[in-house]
Amino acid sequence: MGSEWADSELGSFIRLQRGHDLTDSKRKPGNVPVMGSAGQNGFHDTIKAKGPGIVIGRSGASFGKVHYTPNDYWPHNTALYVTDFQGNDELFTYYFLKTIDFSSYNTGSAQPSLNRNHLYSIPVNIPPLPEQKAIAHILGTLDDKIELNRRMNVTLVGMAQALFKSWFVDFDPVIDNALAAGNPIPDELAPRAEVRRQALANGAANREAAKPFPAAFQFTEELGWIPEGWTLQSFESLATLDTESVKPFEQPSTVWEHYSIPSFDSSGMPSWDRGDEIKSNKYRVKPGAILSSKLNPETERTWWPFMLDGETAICSTEFMQFVPKNLAEQAFVYSLIRSAPFQANILERVTGSTGSRQRAQPKEIAKIGVLDCGEPLRAEFAKVALPLFQSVRNNSLRNQTLTKLRDTLLPKLISGELNISADSINPSSKMRLPSKSS
Repeated sequence: MGSEWADSELGSFIRLQRGHDLTDSKRKPGNVPVMGSAGQNGFHDTIKAKGPGIVIGRSGASFGKVHYTPNDYWPHNTALYVTDFQGNDELFTYYFLKTIDFSSYNTGSAQPSLNRNHLYSIPVNIPPLPEQKAIAHILGTLDDKIELNRRMNVTLVGMAQALFKSWFVDFDPVIDNALAAGNPIPDELAPRAEVRRQALANGAANREAAKPFPAAFQFTEELGWIPEGWTLQSFESLATLDTESVKPFEQPSTVWEHYSIPSFDSSGMPSWDRGDEIKSNKYRVKPGAILSSKLNPETERTWWPFMLDGETAICSTEFMQFVPKNLAEQAFVYSLIRSAPFQANILERVTGSTGSRQRAQPKEIAKIGVLDCGEPLRAEFAKVALPLFQSVRNNSLRNQTLTKLRDTLLPKLISGELNISADSINPSSKMRLPSKSS
């Protein structure tokens, strides 16, 4: 550790304050992020603290979690927030706080709680400002790349979902073919047909992609007007509900590739946990499976487990696991589950009252009626969508490597175990992390 590092206390490093009350009824539409114990939890129209900002979860499940925002923000009362960085680098401060184990400073009884006055006496060892900036630059660069890959994945998945909607929800290729052939358009599809007329007129319609689709519609009692030749089938005709159980705790030394709802919410990456760290039964994740949360399904969580590691892949029993009967149709099944009509059907089949822990019923979800467009059209979708999802997988693998590197470097850099010369790094610009926790 460099001799210029200074021993001090947390209260001399930063000053903290409890966040401010903001009930749902008092929130107003705006673009000011609200930062709470679990990170950003919505927006408001009023700035309460200038950015960059840092909050620390004050109580509950997110006790001690540290989150950063580059923007002006509203610090929520579920968190403590930094009011004065005492001249220290904000981004370095964020990474520094992430290395502190706040559990030993719990002042709560029924549930964990942080009191800022109890934190000020924490001993700290702080490098000079130039070295702070160098450390923040290294870690921030890794986080920026992780965030870039994450946003790229959101875009790629959005492209696949938009294509699915165009083909199998809005029936754009069928409408295009019907218009080109002079076939009648049902009244309920007339607004969409007008949009497609414009696309055909300006050359934006993909006529080659529309060739395998029908050119007319048929009326059904169950669904109204649907493409000619398509039929209504149950979802289980496409994918099998699999609930094979496994007991990881009976293999304590095995490292399991663990898909859980918290890991989905935090990073979209599985965790790797030893069997002795897992206390309950799990589902064994099958090759090709698509996972969808049955817990509080108003928050759509659908996961394509790209990271599968053979027989050691497991998932929470709060997921429904659907295995496509034709593994080449993974992209179709994944996009179908995430589509708005399918999600609406899930919400119609939940148990539990509003505001409580609602759950979808897997066996009921398996029986949801879906349009069967036929295997050839599902294969056409796969031709376009699979390359997009392959890129998503590659980005996820890169993020796995980058995350491990960041998490390895973080304690070594913050403690001074790895010495960084400020002269060796010349950041060209301030790091701009997202408002969510890394």
